[in-house]
Amino acid sequence: MRRSKRKGETSDGGNCTKTVKLIIRRQDTPDSQPYTEEFEIPYRPNMNVISALMEIQRNPVRADGQKTSPVCWESNCLEEVCGACSMVINGKPRQACSALIDKLEQPIRLEPMRTFPVVRDLVINRERMFNALKRVKAWIPIDGTYDLGPGPRMAETKRQWAYELSKCMTCGVCLEACPNVNERSSFIGPAAISQVRLFNAHPTGEMNKEERLEALMEDGGIEGCGNSQNCVRSCPKGIPLTTSIAAINKDTTKHLFRKWLGM
Repeated sequence: MRRSKRKGETSDGGNCTKTVKLIIRRQDTPDSQPYTEEFEIPYRPNMNVISALMEIQRNPVRADGQKTSPVCWESNCLEEVCGACSMVINGKPRQACSALIDKLEQPIRLEPMRTFPVVRDLVINRERMFNALKRVKAWIPIDGTYDLGPGPRMAETKRQWAYELSKCMTCGVCLEACPNVNERSSFIGPAAISQVRLFNAHPTGEMNKEERLEALMEDGGIEGCGNSQNCVRSCPKGIPLTTSIAAINKDTTKHLFRKWLGM
């Protein structure tokens, strides 16, 4: 009895070979018009989106058999730590390295995150995020050529939740998911706000607490948050972003009243 072909399988001389179908949104230059190309590659067990893109890179042939240029994307650690491989997969911003082919509906649609300028294909410019971190001074000012000693210790209870905030890998997924971050808005985004909470909680970083809060009280700061909570639902590291936003909202309000009262 001859069985029918399953979804994602092609027949070749009586043998059925399982394949992976991808539809990729491409863009040759930052100023050129985007277009889509379809690919069909051989399936292998335990594939993720990055391994599928590597297969296309090795043999850049479209589903219609026409040769094309290799698809450009970014990746580094392949362990969901660096944040470089962020893209929109089947309409959802996420990390390509942890997106398993077996758990994705086909055809798999890959697009760059549109919150950021597109450099080429799936490669984006995340300068907006790094400028935001500079704006809020998201670092501990201990640089120098002299020995500062061991420094103050953090209470264990504070260290535990601060560690969760330190998992941020500047991947940009929370900004892509946030409806308040777009080309018409100067909103700094949830990632930078959460980093303010992290560094203000540090015993040494607390010295610049007011400076960071002042930065978030300017245009495009914390007032731009619409509390949609998309950020916390989409964060690949499970960072409590909305909790951080609420805490910083409270801190900026206190800081504002202290300024009014001259304290």
